[in-house]
Parts: sequence; C-alpha cells; structure tokens
Amino acid sequence: MTSLTLALSKGRILDDCLPLLNAVGIAPSVDAGRLLRIPTQDPGVELLEVRPTDVPTYVEYGAADLGIVGKDILLEHGGGALYEPVDLGFAVCRLSVATKNDSPLVKNPRHNFGRRLRVATKYPEVTRRYYATLGEQVEVIKLYGSMELAPLVGLADVIVDLVATGGTLRANGLVEIETIFTSSARLVVNKAAMKMKHAAIRALLDRFVGAVANA
Repeated sequence: MTSLTLALSKGRILDDCLPLLNAVGIAPSVDAGRLLRIPTQDPGVELLEVRPTDVPTYVEYGAADLGIVGKDILLEHGGGALYEPVDLGFAVCRLSVATKNDSPLVKNPRHNFGRRLRVATKYPEVTRRYYATLGEQVEVIKLYGSMELAPLVGLADVIVDLVATGGTLRANGLVEIETIFTSSARLVVNKAAMKMKHAAIRALLDRFVGAVANA
C-alpha cells in the first residue's frame, strides 16, 4: 500500500478540519497530545502537525505529499510549485486593509500623506503585490502579532490582516477600507508526488471532494 503524508496547520484550521478528516476516513487514530507525526484511521495516511506558514514548504519539498493550509498563506508563500486542486470551504475570512476610524483614508483610501504609506502586516509579499497593482510604492513594516496596535500608536497608517467578524477591529477603533481577497482552507499537493503516487493521491482527493460536497 502506498503511504501518504498530509501536513496540517496547527490551530484554527486543524480544529475546523477534524470533521472533514473524519468524513474522509483519516481522522487521528490516537490522542495526538504532543505527537507531531500522527497515525490515522487509514493505515496508508499519516498526518504531520506543523506551523501554518510551514505547510507549503513541507509539501513543496516533498516532506509531505499533501497539505491543508489557508489561501492567505499560500499566496504569501508563492504557490506556483504546488497543485491546489480543492477549496475545502472552511476557515473562511478575508485579507483586508484597515485603519483608524478617524483617518482620512476612510473616505479616500488613496489619500496622499506626502510620503509613502506605512503598512503593518505579517503578509509583506501579498501587501507589496497588492499596492503594486494600484501603482503605489509603500513602506511595509513586518509584524507578527497585535496588528491592530500599529495604527493606534502611529507605527503605521494602515494594517493588512485577516478579518473574520471584524470584532477585534471595532473594539480597537479600526475600520476596514479595502478587501484584498477572500481566504479559505485549501488542499495542496506536491507535484512530484502527484506523478509518483498518482493512484493513491487521486483516490484521496476524490474522498475529499465527496466529503466537501456532502458537508
């Protein structure tokens, strides 16, 4: 039997995809605890639990045959080296530009400050590409957390971050002014594995497609 390895994001996506894994027949067969390599109900499939930003790398370099990861992370990583055959339809959110409620950018997102716009984000590549499509050069400030604080203390004019309900933005006096794209969890496949393990991967993909359709 061909053995397959599926890399999963820790956190929200892992929690959200457990019902789907169960429907596909590859839910963890043991209490994962601190395990990073997790056997499943299917003896031919093993799970790897890694950081969300590492999932595309594990799949691209063949350490995992498949992975489940948010579209936001794929776009930041650059997903050209991976197949992306299935939109799993959960963990839906949007990558948005947000600023303070009283910022002139609320009425005019193209407001000219007389200098480059300062943008705080953990998605620097996506951010640069987005503003490049608008013909703007911006100063990107890479942050790893507490994004909402940046405009409040003058570190940045705007933030680019994931938004689900918008509650955190509103609680901190921020408002969305532009949506860059909508993100959801995606199933990705290593291109070499798709050739070498085609039958096994195709069968697993069909199980995922069926489970998503019935969800």
